[in-house]
Amino acid sequence: MARRFQKFHDTSEDNSGEINISPLIDIVFILLIFFIVTTVFVEETGIDIEKPRAASQKDLDKNSILLGITPEGKVFYGGSEIGVGGVRSVVSRLIRQQEQPVIIQADRLTPTETTVSVLDEAKLAGAAKVFVSTVKN
Repeated sequence: MARRFQKFHDTSEDNSGEINISPLIDIVFILLIFFIVTTVFVEETGIDIEKPRAASQKDLDKNSILLGITPEGKVFYGGSEIGVGGVRSVVSRLIRQQEQPVIIQADRLTPTETTVSVLDEAKLAGAAKVFVSTVKN
């Protein structure tokens, strides 16, 4: 009986209770790639603005096109200045990829004419929904 037991015992490797963690490292790496690929990054305008107050303010989707307007009337998207003339091309390019609302974050001291011009350009680019961002009153 002792001989049979020795037959099945492998003496070539002495693992002495070690656990092989190679599959665990592979699984963690695959999960890391999965979370990186599925993460939604919120694109900011790249400027600090003081939003106007409104009583009818509500939260909107995180997946939207954010345009920022400074008090001087400069228009920004993704940290770079695009100007009023660049709004139509940026919005139409992004809407072709995926239908999403446009949110205009205008400073409270921004001239109304500039805000309306940006709103018009976004609508002419084909945006179905255009909102002006405010702070709850």
